[in-house]
Amino acid sequence: MADSFTEPAGVGPLAGGNLRAADSDRDHVATVLSTAYAEGRITREEHDERLDKVMRARTFDELVPITSDLVPLPAATPAPNAPVPVAESDRSFTVDTTRDSGPDQMIAIFGGATRKGRWRMPKRSNAVALFGGVDIDLTEATFEGTEIEITGFWCFGGMEIKAPAGIEVRDRTAGIFGGTEIKGLGDPVPGAPVITIKGVSLFGGVSVTGPVPTKKKRKHDFH
Repeated sequence: MADSFTEPAGVGPLAGGNLRAADSDRDHVATVLSTAYAEGRITREEHDERLDKVMRARTFDELVPITSDLVPLPAATPAPNAPVPVAESDRSFTVDTTRDSGPDQMIAIFGGATRKGRWRMPKRSNAVALFGGVDIDLTEATFEGTEIEITGFWCFGGMEIKAPAGIEVRDRTAGIFGGTEIKGLGDPVPGAPVITIKGVSLFGGVSVTGPVPTKKKRKHDFH
């Protein structure tokens, strides 16, 4: 059976598409194909045909189109617990649910999109970075809810979030030659905002950094 998908153009040499792919890169793509076959999204014949292309691929431009229509969907977000009131003295963040600004659109294509200073973080946001970057500073932001959701797509680009201590961040992203890193947030404070990040990183990434110092920095501070 002939493969029914249409291969898009490669990412191109300027973006690194002409770089040689390693065995580990081919293994990642093969795993995506196996998952898609197990979920019934491709037939056995399509799986075998694409897998043969994976084994013969030499560059990223040859690998990327093989799974362009098979990006795994993010896992469902579990139902949140009821928020618990937090004393103002324990807060490193501000929550104001009296106003709803509506969804925010953060688009960075061969450029950047920035949110910082005193601004309102809406309950829903969409972030797209294509050969660009999205920078979000939440340290002085006012959250318009305790359940915040950011949905995005990061291709040869990324999103960086600077977060206050005490909030919780849930990673629901899928990484294809990319990934998400969360560090320095410390223990979640009951009733603090919960940020769920959904989307796909394709040769890109998401970074969430809090103010909690690493063990190495703490040791240095004591001397």
